[in-house]
Amino acid sequence: MITDRIPVIFDTDIGSDMDDTWALAQFLRSPELDPQLILTEAGDSGYRSRIVAKFLQLSGRTEVPVGCGVPVTDAPLPARNQAPWVVGYALADYPGEIVEDGVERMIELIDASPVPVTIIAIGPAINLAAALERAPGIASRCRLVGMFGSFDLGYHEQAPAVAESNVRNAPEALRRVLSAPWRDILITPLDSCGSVILDGANYRRVWSATDDPMLRSIIENYCFFASRVSWMHCDFFALRSSILFDCVAVYLAYAEDLLEIEQIRFDVSDDGFTRRHEQGAFSARVALRWRDLGAFHTHLTARLLGEV
Repeated sequence: MITDRIPVIFDTDIGSDMDDTWALAQFLRSPELDPQLILTEAGDSGYRSRIVAKFLQLSGRTEVPVGCGVPVTDAPLPARNQAPWVVGYALADYPGEIVEDGVERMIELIDASPVPVTIIAIGPAINLAAALERAPGIASRCRLVGMFGSFDLGYHEQAPAVAESNVRNAPEALRRVLSAPWRDILITPLDSCGSVILDGANYRRVWSATDDPMLRSIIENYCFFASRVSWMHCDFFALRSSILFDCVAVYLAYAEDLLEIEQIRFDVSDDGFTRRHEQGAFSARVALRWRDLGAFHTHLTARLLGEV
């Protein structure tokens, strides 16, 4: 039995790409992690919060509060690729707590925690930048684990590096976040997280778990998502998952042994590139390569099924 669970705030832009939904399930089924708040990213936080709330309710996890991110009135609305799943579902339907100012709640939780809090950041850094503007001191009481950037490989495991979307959509916010004095910064870029796909027996085990409401919610969302996107190859019918970028960040919140991690100095450009530079403005531990990707796929499948 795990007695010293890690308090975690989960910052997500769920609802555009499917990987956040898979990562949310992995997060909820990780016994090492203690969910304090699920904070939805700015840009359409009401839509995103409805997905989280319904997912938590169907999964029997309504003790977890859902926090809405800062409003961004000038941001383009994201693709609502999972919108059909929440048709008819309102935030008022959630039997747990909905926090209108999720950023303020994040600050309060960090201030009140007797131990360091881990922030899992799997969307653009807008909420985190807003929290640091209000309360700069929180960084020294937290570790940051995020899905950001691209150093040698871009999407589809192809060189060269690209402007990864979480960085590209809010580069200045990320620069402010990376400048803060966190206890630790650990990120997975596309170099490592872009290769995570469940297929074969692993995917079929998840697909076949028809009596598991949490996994049923994943597959329902995936079916809607697959019919609405053209930029990713989706074989949802018992063949393979989408690319599960964000699941690597969840894993890194409680373990590191399956990846090779390097300390890297780098800069963040205005157009969203993360480029190595010996005199770079920022430094982080970066999970660049896998030691055993197959073992991670097996581990992730078992974790989603609640076996480990």
